Amino acid sequence: MKIGVPKELVEGEKRIPLIPAHAEKIIKNGAEIVIEKGLGAAIGIDDSQYTDAGAKISDNRDDILSSSDIVIRLRKPPQNEIGKLKSKTFHISLLDPFNEKELIKSLAQQKVTTVSLEMIPRTTLAQKMDVLSSQANLAGYVAVVIAAERLDKILPMMMTPAGTISPSRVFIIGAGVAGLQAIATARRLGARVEAFDTRPVVEEQVKSLGAKFIKIDLGETGQTEQGYAKALTEEQIQKQREGMAKVCEQSDIVITTAQLFGRKAPVIITKDMVARMKPGSVLVDLAVESGGNIEGSEVNKEVETGGVRIIGLANLPGRAAVHASQMFSSNIYNLINHFWNSETKKFEMDLSDEIAQGCILTQNGEIVHEMLKKHYSK
Repeated sequence: MKIGVPKELVEGEKRIPLIPAHAEKIIKNGAEIVIEKGLGAAIGIDDSQYTDAGAKISDNRDDILSSSDIVIRLRKPPQNEIGKLKSKTFHISLLDPFNEKELIKSLAQQKVTTVSLEMIPRTTLAQKMDVLSSQANLAGYVAVVIAAERLDKILPMMMTPAGTISPSRVFIIGAGVAGLQAIATARRLGARVEAFDTRPVVEEQVKSLGAKFIKIDLGETGQTEQGYAKALTEEQIQKQREGMAKVCEQSDIVITTAQLFGRKAPVIITKDMVARMKPGSVLVDLAVESGGNIEGSEVNKEVETGGVRIIGLANLPGRAAVHASQMFSSNIYNLINHFWNSETKKFEMDLSDEIAQGCILTQNGEIVHEMLKKHYSK
């Protein structure tokens, strides 16, 4: 089987979906890999490293798309490239399927087998393929580093001949993968860290990282089967805001990570809450690309209001592009390896497998994912 890997077209995207080390492993299993010329240049990977791994290099993007049995990308394809894919081609990438109805329909019409990396089930078996978690890990780290650089204070306590400097206070809202990594990073930098999550089950994880878990009585909350926080009622959101406002007032850095799978991110920090914060404080909105947790945050902008800086930079994992690419590539390799038939030397992914059921969106000209079909019918 021929696997094609085209370059990313989104401006500023330095991450790549497949590094030479994983390409070599896939080739040893019996696949042919064709890389678009210059794929890894932005992170210092030369084409010769791919050829040394056994891959081929091509500068004909259209040929890569039209002749490959599997196309691997990092981001979703542009609409004008879908018609270049062969029937029954496996297309593997992030797709944002709940917000890309027309794109998914086009892939179905092209009779492409569409694999959405966001939809890989969050199970123990699929953990090594979980692109969202690997990228969120880096986003949590980068968020703290950016906030620390913007803050006009140091994070750790420091005892000096001139006196003792108190540690900065960091408040992390949302203790999922990104939030837990943000907690760990802020603690390593010496900050005093507090965290909140609507899921009481994560309290022990927060405490194990050395942070204080903020308790706000919201009544009945919990998480979905996929491990995401459930949406709150308006009354619960108001209670949450009131409880968090008190912590935000005392914090030097606030990082929000709350996202709802397939839906707009909830606004949990209002303009009134920002106005109550100390001048010089820094907020980082990790959910800015999906609607934003902070009222007033803007994609790829840093906004200052009343002396408080709101950071809404997109694609935080891309700011650690080397390691983000390594992790993404590892997820891709594990996905391909899981469904690779060593006898036929083919990638065999069908809906009889639990993981495939979760992430295959289109097959044989139809949208086959039940949750997506229901969403599109609304």
